[in-house]
Amino acid sequence: MSFSFEYVRPNSNSQARLGKITTPHGVIETPAFIFCATKAAIKGLSPLQMQEAGTQIILSNTYHLMLQPGSEIVAHHGGLHKFMGWSGPMLTDSGGFQIFSLGHGSVAQEIKGRHQGNEPKKKSLLKITEEGAIFKSYLDGSKHLLTPEKSIQIQRDLGADLIVVLDECTPFSVDKAYTFRSMEMSHRWAKRSLAEFERHNNGTQSLYGIIQGGVYEDLRQQSCDFVNSQNFFGHAVGGSLGASKEQMAEVVSFTVPKLAPERPIHLLGIGGIADIIKGVEAGIDTFDCVHPTRLARHGGALVMQGDRGRDHINLRNSRFLRDQKPLDPGCDCSTCKTFSRSYIHHLLKAQEVLAISLITMHNVRFMNRLLESIRVAIKSGTLSGLHKAA
Repeated sequence: MSFSFEYVRPNSNSQARLGKITTPHGVIETPAFIFCATKAAIKGLSPLQMQEAGTQIILSNTYHLMLQPGSEIVAHHGGLHKFMGWSGPMLTDSGGFQIFSLGHGSVAQEIKGRHQGNEPKKKSLLKITEEGAIFKSYLDGSKHLLTPEKSIQIQRDLGADLIVVLDECTPFSVDKAYTFRSMEMSHRWAKRSLAEFERHNNGTQSLYGIIQGGVYEDLRQQSCDFVNSQNFFGHAVGGSLGASKEQMAEVVSFTVPKLAPERPIHLLGIGGIADIIKGVEAGIDTFDCVHPTRLARHGGALVMQGDRGRDHINLRNSRFLRDQKPLDPGCDCSTCKTFSRSYIHHLLKAQEVLAISLITMHNVRFMNRLLESIRVAIKSGTLSGLHKAA
């Protein structure tokens, strides 16, 4: 089965679209959410449970897997699909985000919110050169050089269907001049990534280019023009998306129309309910984020209307001590059909690991149900109503 992407826009007054990404491991109906199996595992659930929850696609992380167990070990097992027992489509990122976010210390205040808490991160990036990025392993302090070519080689070993070019991920704090220089270097790296990919392309993988440019519309235009001109299968909107949700929505809204529409468009690292709906309205096809599974590990269960305007309820709160309702009365997951909020509250207080698995199952199913409802709403022209509900 070869790669292809097809889409329709049911409503001429909206950029939202329904699509299908065909890969060797199955078809992804879009808009879709991609769950993060960072180290070749979804924390708390097996691949079979992920499938039972309606999951279409998952991703794993090049940075972590190149360090442990090593991409050659994964290749020895026949690639990630066989190594971890997942039969559906997969994506791997380039490793760039982890290297550069750790290298800049903490980017906790950025809208992407991939780092939680206020503890400063120890910097591990040693040097950025035209060749690549030199960094220290977070495991043992050993030095590594990740080049665009090396990132593609590692991703080839890992064997995911969809792979991504290496780029420099700049934080919001840098100025426009730095953002421009970084974007130009990322474009050169993208050409090198593409050349390495095409040298060994056997039809089992497809490559996404990344759009940089920070919050600057003119730079985003330049980056879109560059990525459009290259032979990539898909687009990934990356780089800094601003310091607020409003600025992120603005960046996405002026970036997406500049992209070649015949390619799938991915928004890197975004997973909030309202953010996904806004992204879909702007024309985004796929999203990824650790939010649903990370939230579960802190006792948070996703709901449309959560505590104090949030997208979740915190099951650690004492108000759930006697609450016999399921996590979400409208959810059809095995957790909601079987267990009460009170029981899960008890498990959390007792530090039973079952609590994390049960909430993770719900959060995964919640996200899949959300994207299912978004696809229905696009088809029926009722997406604006779903947005208000969020």
